[in-house]
Amino acid sequence: RVQLVQSGGGSVQAGGSLRLACALSGDDASRYHMAWFRQAPGKEREWVAGIWVVGSWRSVGNTYYADSVKGRFTISQDNSQDTVYLQMNSLKPEDTAMYYCAADRFRYTDWRQFSYWGQGTQVTVSS
Repeated sequence: RVQLVQSGGGSVQAGGSLRLACALSGDDASRYHMAWFRQAPGKEREWVAGIWVVGSWRSVGNTYYADSVKGRFTISQDNSQDTVYLQMNSLKPEDTAMYYCAADRFRYTDWRQFSYWGQGTQVTVSS
């Protein structure tokens, strides 16, 4: 199993940028598929971006995005594969939500199927 600890987030004006980080620890952390989700008040949790394992390692060549963030958000990881990032540029008020990182041995896009979660971090974008 793995443990996920999030950092980053905060408040920014529309058009600004923020970066979220998700630090993984545990056995074979690099072999877990990772994703970012978000949940706005009164709305269902939604998938934002994912970085998937290819072979034995998570690969930055296998990243996918929700249409709503494509071209503005980038998911990446550090060389040790211990930390996964979500760089968020050109932020809009509708990006305001609690953001969560998630991990699983299997590749999902439905949040209900992910086994491990970060604690969540708030992102607020003002107009």
